[in-house]
Amino acid sequence: MKKITFILLVMTGCVTPPPTAQEVVDLSIQYSGTEVLKNAVASFKFREIDYAYERQNGQYLYTRTQRDTSGNVVKDYLNNDGLVRTINGDTDDITDEKRAAYTSSVNSVIYFAFLPLWLNDAAVNKSHEGIIEINGKNYHKIRVTFDQEGGGEDFEDIFYYWFDTEDYSMDYLAYSYNEEDEGTGIRFRVAYNSRKVNGVTIQDYRNLKPKVKDSVPLDQIDQAFMDGQLTELSLIKLENVAITVQ
Repeated sequence: MKKITFILLVMTGCVTPPPTAQEVVDLSIQYSGTEVLKNAVASFKFREIDYAYERQNGQYLYTRTQRDTSGNVVKDYLNNDGLVRTINGDTDDITDEKRAAYTSSVNSVIYFAFLPLWLNDAAVNKSHEGIIEINGKNYHKIRVTFDQEGGGEDFEDIFYYWFDTEDYSMDYLAYSYNEEDEGTGIRFRVAYNSRKVNGVTIQDYRNLKPKVKDSVPLDQIDQAFMDGQLTELSLIKLENVAITVQ
């Protein structure tokens, strides 16, 4: 009886349930150091456009600064109340359609720059889709969807994230999109040039797409990547990153 009891204890003791999707995300945020961005000031350059980020106790201000083809200084200010555009310091009277487009584009850049912080937002729904091997390393595959309320105008988009099972770094991500100007499609991003800026992990990405449009289901894009069915579309590079924690 003692021998049987010992065997049962060993068998049950060796079975460790995998972490939940929430636990994986929490550990990744901890690893990345992005939690401090809830109260911080940051700036960076992306595709020759300057971005500034301020966030304090739930209040935020994102600023995008660029020049148009005539050399005018165009600034977009996005805060909790909405977006305002100025040209050479004067407020520009823009349509609701343009305001929504500018809001979406500014939000998108900030969102991808400081992942995985936003994966604990209230509108986010997470599920653990299993442990997947990519290039000899094991990853937690997490699926993310959004509630309509609080999920933004692109709430129907679906995301996948792959977190290293050892250190919980976010090494890959993929998403579907449905845009009026771009149509539908999916993207797969491979992190590279991971570095720490004032304790926060900042990463650049290789941005890939299927070689044949609509040939790969989003939930199988990791296998398509390993099978060589994706092609590089662009590089997502953040330059001159500065972060000050408040």
